[in-house]
Parts: sequence; C-alpha cells; structure tokens
Amino acid sequence: MRKLLGTAFVFAVIFSSASMALCAQAIMFQPVVSIYTDGDGNGLLSPEDVACTATSVVVADTGNDRLVRYSLAGNEVKYVSQSKVSQLPSPIRVQIDSKGEILALSGKNRRIVRLGADGQFLANFEMKNVPQGDTVVPRSFKLDKKDNVYVLDIYGGRMVVLGPQGEFLRQVAFPKEFGSFADLAVDSGGTIFLVDSANSQIFSAGKDAKSFSPLTQSMKEQMGFPTYITMDNTGLLYVTDQNGGKIILLGQDGSFKGQKAGRGWVEGLLNYPVGICLNGSGYAFVADRNNNRVQIYR
Repeated sequence: MRKLLGTAFVFAVIFSSASMALCAQAIMFQPVVSIYTDGDGNGLLSPEDVACTATSVVVADTGNDRLVRYSLAGNEVKYVSQSKVSQLPSPIRVQIDSKGEILALSGKNRRIVRLGADGQFLANFEMKNVPQGDTVVPRSFKLDKKDNVYVLDIYGGRMVVLGPQGEFLRQVAFPKEFGSFADLAVDSGGTIFLVDSANSQIFSAGKDAKSFSPLTQSMKEQMGFPTYITMDNTGLLYVTDQNGGKIILLGQDGSFKGQKAGRGWVEGLLNYPVGICLNGSGYAFVADRNNNRVQIYR
C-alpha cells in the first residue's frame, strides 16, 4: 500500500468490508493504510502505542513527546490535534476510558496522566492507599470496561489494581521466576494476562488469584521478543513480537492460533511493532515503531 496524505489531513479511503471480509476459518489481517504524519506533515517518530474506539484513534508518538489524535468516521481517518504537555514526556502507553478521556504513561518519569477527550491536560493519576505506594514504577497499564486501572509495577514485582479515581482495590504478586514483564491485558471476567518478553512466555491470574501462574511454556520458536498484548471481543489474544515483526494469536488457554504480518518495511509488514489496538469494528491499529508509522489492518 502507498502512503495517502491530504493537504491538511492524514486520511485513507478504507477498502470495502466486502473486499476484506473475515474468513470463517481464520482471522485475516488485510493492510489498509498507514498513518505517517500529523495535519501539518510532521512525521511520527518511534510511536510505541495506539488507543482506539469506533470513532477515534490516539497515537503515543513517543519520539516526539506527544499524543496525536485522529478521527475515524465512515471510511476516513483524519488528523484532529496533538497534545504535547510537560507532564508527559516520551509517552509509551495510552488508553481511552469509557468517557472518552485519555490516560497515558510517560516512559521518562513513569507517571500516568489524565487528559480530556480534547487532549488537554487534566491531572496526574494519583494512586491512593497503595501498599508501598511510594515505590510504584509503572511499566505499562490497561483499563477494564469499568475504567479500573491495572498497573504493571516492575519495582514492586506486582500488578496493582486501582479504581477509576486511583483508589486501591487489590494487588497480584509476580511469579517467583520470570524474565522481564512488558505488558498486560485484562478480560471481562477480571483475568489478567502478562507478557514475559525475555522468556517469550504468557502468565495469567484469575480475578481472585494472589499470584500469577504460567499460561504457556516458553514460546521462543513462535515469538522472539513479545512486548504487548491485547484481546478481541471473542477472547482471542493478540501479542506483538517486536523482534520478529509479527502478531501472534493465542487462545485464552495459551494455545497457538497462528501469526500475522512479518518483518519488513513495505506496507503490511512491521519493523519493531509495539502497541496494538482493536476498535471492535473490524480494524486493528499497530504502532510500527521503527517504520515511524501506525499501520491499519482490516
């Protein structure tokens, strides 16, 4: 696919759903277009995450110390605005809550901040009454459907679960043996999934569990260095393999379901992918870090 740029907008005419229908036997990943710039033609630089809804896309443009917002309406993706605030240098994770507000994690100061739906800074996300709360160092975070915040605390060796306003709910200890955890996902029932990048392994913990257990053995034959995990509305897990430039599909029991994309520079291939977001309307957005773009797949 070629890069499609408008004068004032980055936009794409999305292929018709009929031409990219999902096969009943397998998940198809059809590349649609890539986002490279903002509305002024300034390029994305090493984006590490992307959040999405049925009508909006927010890119963590990590190398440019900003968030970039786009609208998704019908068959077009259009640039809306950028948010560059001093409280959020080097954003590495971004999420959109049920009210449309944006939460993002800085890779430099390891603070989570809250922005309005318009991208304006609202406040730092304060964690309240967390045991040893002064030593929480977030590596990643995710929201559930109730806007509870799940924080991957690499200093405390735990997952901290907080309410929408930061009130402490519970914590889940890391397993005794692991490599390096990079990301998490949470399903509608409260089960948490962790990605161990160093060991290419997935761990899980049920809603009431006190610690994590292995969901899979090491999967180094399938993925070299997984860095991000999310799931679709059927419970299928999507894991980005940074080194392999692939998207690995897993069942919730850890069973291997296949892989998509591959490492490269042309449209449809990935070069050090990190974040992936599924918008529930048939589109996947992938932060293709070393290609300095966000790729959209049907």
